[in-house]
Amino acid sequence: MVSTEESEKLGMKLSIVILCWNDLKVIGDCLRSIYSTTHVTEFEVIVSDNGSTDGSAQYIRQEFPQVQVIENGRNLRFAKGNNVAIRASRGEYVLILNPDTIMQEGALDGIVKYADQHPEAGAIGCRIVFPNGVVQPVQRPIHTIRSEWCWALGLGVLARISDWFHAGSYANWHGETERIVGWLAGCFILARGELLRNLGGFDEQFFYYYEDTDLCRRISESGYSVLYTPKFTIAHLGGQSTVNRLNPVGFAVDGEITRYLYYYKYDGRKGVRSCRRASLVGLTIRRIAYRLRHLFRSTEPTRKRQQILRTLFAWNYKVDPVRLVENGEEPSLGMNLTDRVVER
Repeated sequence: MVSTEESEKLGMKLSIVILCWNDLKVIGDCLRSIYSTTHVTEFEVIVSDNGSTDGSAQYIRQEFPQVQVIENGRNLRFAKGNNVAIRASRGEYVLILNPDTIMQEGALDGIVKYADQHPEAGAIGCRIVFPNGVVQPVQRPIHTIRSEWCWALGLGVLARISDWFHAGSYANWHGETERIVGWLAGCFILARGELLRNLGGFDEQFFYYYEDTDLCRRISESGYSVLYTPKFTIAHLGGQSTVNRLNPVGFAVDGEITRYLYYYKYDGRKGVRSCRRASLVGLTIRRIAYRLRHLFRSTEPTRKRQQILRTLFAWNYKVDPVRLVENGEEPSLGMNLTDRVVER
């Protein structure tokens, strides 16, 4: 483990950690943007390659020899793959960064300086936009059982009156101002290196989603704040690593498993049972809504969404969330769900 003092002696201010899984189409632009827009900060780039078969690792070594590439040989998923690079990092700060991102001029220099000015912050996020300039909602309140029920019952609209009713997003704030937030999306999280390494990086039981939520929650529970600032901007293509490459039905079911793992960690058996009830209520309401929409306008996206909702309802109806988390027991739906995560 490298302490802040040791990092300063090594002259390494920032370690940029990028997880790569067949990202040849985007990672070159990402790396070029880092090196062309960062002028003041002493930094290193560590790419953790999750068994890419598209020549990503070879391309990086050839075009960017200054980048440290760690080949994992297989797909370790997000948490494990990032942790490999986090353990190898030396920086006072560690930036968790997606390969499908583009830095704007001075963004990394600026946010590192900003972090120096805010020692109370354990993690910091910036303004993130799609390539067309539309702002992405990548900063959200912490997930709770209450927010699950607000989502299920469609009460999120009442969050405009009180944050008590939030259903997983901020209703009256859309990233225009600086503020403390619950969690930041894992496409860009600047964390204090010593704190991140002391926390052990990401919790590796979360194989799809909730890794970033859990990390930010643990940072907050350690006495630091999770801070968002709109002063610095990066572009994010979005969806390049997971959703667009995997079967949506199997992906959705794996997301449900991770969700139960998260609530079991923080709310125990009672929490996951309440989460399951909220899921069944919410899925029932949404299935009815999509069925009505299908009557008036039948489209391929609507039919696919109906299939996902139907599968999620059947899976949640049959699952015992406690036995799922404690023993790995998962219900059989009598259908072959492809692209499932085998190793968890």
